[in-house]
Amino acid sequence: MMAGTAKPYRTRVKVWDLGVRLFHWSLVASVGGAWVLTDPRWLHRRIGYVVIGLIAFRLVWGLIGTRHARWADFIPGPGRLIRYLAAIVRGREARTLGHNPAGAAMIVALLALLSGICATGVMMGMDRYFGQDWVEHWHKGLVNGLLVLIVLHLAGVLLASLRHKENLVAAMIHGQKDLHDPNPH
Repeated sequence: MMAGTAKPYRTRVKVWDLGVRLFHWSLVASVGGAWVLTDPRWLHRRIGYVVIGLIAFRLVWGLIGTRHARWADFIPGPGRLIRYLAAIVRGREARTLGHNPAGAAMIVALLALLSGICATGVMMGMDRYFGQDWVEHWHKGLVNGLLVLIVLHLAGVLLASLRHKENLVAAMIHGQKDLHDPNPH
């Protein structure tokens, strides 16, 4: 190191608590498992019940969890979301410590689609809806929509990681991020 240059000071802070991180990675594993394991049906169904439990946990944790886990901390209004998306297009979006507005909208969309997939999956096992083509059609259509959202989610994580010079995947594993923007404008 040259004389007069100092290593930048970094302060790491806990952003995502264990509940958020376990939910996230358990959901990744469960959705992946359900997608791959359509047979045997009983196993696919059991994994679906796990997903229902995970969604229920996350909804409650969004009310009682730590600061960055709470819905009130990161769910944007429409105006804030539109401004953030416009800033992304211009390459000038602000870094956020917790979920950014686009990520928050993605969380809501993913949970809504997963809820629909779970609901139609449960319906397919009920006497009233057994053999109803429209229920299976919706179930498969929602799964296809989920796959599209997963690709968009991964692209958003990659974009934010590159733009802000931070590894968001690692942050979702250990829960910590730099307090200060490592890439100030």
